[in-house]
Amino acid sequence: MNTDAVKLLQGRYCNSLTEYSRFVTREVNIGDVPMGGNNPIRIQSMTTTDTMDTLGTVEQSIRMVDAGCEYVRITAPSIKEAKNLAEIKKQLRARGYNVPLVADIHFTPNAAEVAARIVEKVRVNPGNYADKKKFDQIDYTDLEYQGELERIYQKFAPLVNICKEYGTAMRIGTNHGSLSDRIMSRYGDTPQGMVESAMEFMRMCETLNYYNLVISMKSSNPQVMVQAYRLLVETMVAEGMNYPLHLGVTEAGDGEDGRIKSAVGIGTLLEDGLGDTVRVSLTEEPEAEAPVAIELVKRYSLRRSPTQPSPEGRALKSKVSPTGGDLEGAHNPYEYKKRHTYEANAFIGGHMVPRVVLDLSKKNLKDPAIMADAGYIYSPLLDKYNMAEQSVDFVYLADELPSFTLPGNLKQLYNYKTWLKLTDKTLCHPLFSLKEYTEAADKTSALNLVSILPSELESDEFGALPFDNSLVFVLETNALHGMADQRAFFFKMEELGLDVPVIVKRSYSPTQPSPEGRAFENQSDQKVSPTGGDLEGAITKLQLYAATDLGALLVDGFGDGIWIDAPEVDTKVVTSTAFGILQATRSRISKTEYISCPSCGRTLFDLMITTQMIRSRTSHLKGLKIGIMGCIVNGPGEMADADYGYVGSGTDKITLYRGKEAVKKNISSANALDELIGIIKEDGNWVEQE
Repeated sequence: MNTDAVKLLQGRYCNSLTEYSRFVTREVNIGDVPMGGNNPIRIQSMTTTDTMDTLGTVEQSIRMVDAGCEYVRITAPSIKEAKNLAEIKKQLRARGYNVPLVADIHFTPNAAEVAARIVEKVRVNPGNYADKKKFDQIDYTDLEYQGELERIYQKFAPLVNICKEYGTAMRIGTNHGSLSDRIMSRYGDTPQGMVESAMEFMRMCETLNYYNLVISMKSSNPQVMVQAYRLLVETMVAEGMNYPLHLGVTEAGDGEDGRIKSAVGIGTLLEDGLGDTVRVSLTEEPEAEAPVAIELVKRYSLRRSPTQPSPEGRALKSKVSPTGGDLEGAHNPYEYKKRHTYEANAFIGGHMVPRVVLDLSKKNLKDPAIMADAGYIYSPLLDKYNMAEQSVDFVYLADELPSFTLPGNLKQLYNYKTWLKLTDKTLCHPLFSLKEYTEAADKTSALNLVSILPSELESDEFGALPFDNSLVFVLETNALHGMADQRAFFFKMEELGLDVPVIVKRSYSPTQPSPEGRAFENQSDQKVSPTGGDLEGAITKLQLYAATDLGALLVDGFGDGIWIDAPEVDTKVVTSTAFGILQATRSRISKTEYISCPSCGRTLFDLMITTQMIRSRTSHLKGLKIGIMGCIVNGPGEMADADYGYVGSGTDKITLYRGKEAVKKNISSANALDELIGIIKEDGNWVEQE
């Protein structure tokens, strides 16, 4: 897409970039659980059992429904599995479970045609349904390209007609890593290629007067995923379409990484009002996915549209600024561009990686061991600190003074009045209110941090600000739709031509009221408390909410630092969450990244055990991306930009990849990890663990 075209489209993929407003889509009937329109955002997951294991699949489906799934997806790699869906459905219905079933199809149109007569919905991947992926670069003439589309139409039309006849819905699910050679040859490995891959199939459906469609644009890279969905909506609207959206990050992984990565991608789009159903893909049991998806979606039932009254009001609630400019005008939501800022004190802003702030003001500041939570390991014997991979850049001490010496490269933040009283201000920096800063006579020439709300941009104090290259904003919010409130601040800064670095701060508390009710409010009657309540739930909520709120800004290039304020959550968790968000947004790499599929009935080994085994021996390889895929469907394509891949290719057989090239095929799983490490060593990318 050319630059002029992009400029014309800016801001139109959702109702507003500075207010929350859900994008209303067409209602699609999926059994008796409709999607889109004014229906709630639906929750779904996918079975991991062998589809021919009828009882196992039924039992797992029941666990998924009991956990909150409103749709259950089951793989149908061939006709025999597709036919067995009828028996699975029969047994579920006999046990009182009327959940709509979705058949997952790759490569096999005949299996899709069987399944469409049985289940409520089929999912097809346009990259491999009637196309191919051999990583061939082919130069198509327009006539040849059209000929390929006609060939695909002949294969695809029978399925569409069956779906029309049986009232079956269809998801056209594009995956970033499985774009066909035809799409790759014309559009490249781009969000535009992902969109066009789906649009071709959607246009065919409309030609056949079939509209019971759901669309997805999945990627293991949240940034690519977000851009693709946005561009999809813009393209759909331009062609008079408004199909429901299925949101998901592929191969998100497990544990903290999987939750944070999923929230960055899915949460960013939910913040924009996009998404009608959510599947969180974790390398865990499928029933563990639904509660995470529910927690992500739950926040948006509390949101108001711009036409509804808001309790706090908002100075920047319009897309149009008070001076007549368009607050969204300079923002291109379809490609990543880091906001330009000056470099303050050669430490923050400019080309520097985003910085991390951690609040230690309520910790025992008499014990240097507390610094371990900040990534600094104190050795009493040597009386020195060792830095971990995830070492924060600032510690906020408020009005408290430590009785021990802090690491020599760690910057300290104090409230302004306390900072004034310090006799030794080395590495110590003040945090001002806006009013304090405009009135202060004593400042530092190094770094002056000023806390600010978006509404204060219109204040007299902001108008009186003395700007110099020592100034850094700490951006907070008290708005119901905090991310959009903070995003509006960045738009306004762009409009005013201000290149001040900004640390984005968000506050979360399970016991204090917040603009969203209670940020960590539990769905059960349990209280969330680090001292005896649902601690795991509090941690998950922090990971999901912070990854959404901060990640949504970072994927668009906004923010020179992040500050997660969660006083009732362990500081070590806060630190790992902050670095996890930076890793997921590709803003700052601090650890090995694992692109791990969530497992399904096609999987050829135990993904959870294998992932943990690989992680245990490679987690020290900072910056490396390793794909772990259960089968060839989620093979070299789905690993997208992984450096190395570990892919199931048969019973007890593994194929190893360097990038997208298979370098060792069908080796025993007993030796596969050693062989993978050998390849990493050959490439000079191995370091020994300390």
